[in-house]
Amino acid sequence: MYKRLTIEDKVRVPPQHFGEDVDESVKAGLESEVEGRIDPEIGVVIAVEKVNSIEGGDIKPEDAGVHYDVEFEALIFEPELHEVVFGEVVDITEFGAFIRIGPFDGLCHVSQIMDEYVNLDEENSMLVSEERDFTLGIGDVVTARIIAASMDSQDTNKINLTMRQPGLGKEEWVEQYEEEKAEEEEEEDNEQ
Repeated sequence: MYKRLTIEDKVRVPPQHFGEDVDESVKAGLESEVEGRIDPEIGVVIAVEKVNSIEGGDIKPEDAGVHYDVEFEALIFEPELHEVVFGEVVDITEFGAFIRIGPFDGLCHVSQIMDEYVNLDEENSMLVSEERDFTLGIGDVVTARIIAASMDSQDTNKINLTMRQPGLGKEEWVEQYEEEKAEEEEEEDNEQ
């Protein structure tokens, strides 16, 4: 989920920016230090939007940069358990599909793609269902649900997804499921 947060932090402005506008050099320092950073408590910082306050300006003996206490507003992405997300398939493997959701790639394991058995078509780099011949390939846009999210560090974040629930998957799958369900209901009504 995308959020706007007000964050208090410290930022270092390197010596080559001395003499420049403090507001601009602090914002540039924040952008280079915090944008893309994963914080297990808040998610990933997508963008520094605005600097609200700057205090301090300390120089430490071991560092030629200037250190400021800042309060700033940032756009954050934090994947939440059970959140429904839209994404694009960026990789297909024998064990599933990697789906880009915001700044992360989540894994949808083959067992979570659909209720049917799925095979890998290596030649065409896609997954194909056995019964309906549904396909999932690179570039396909899908709707999925987050079933596990771990944001421990920059290197070990993991997001697991499912598309095995009504309304999830590729749009054409959802439409076909809805058509089949409507036909079944019509048949039941005709039998009564």
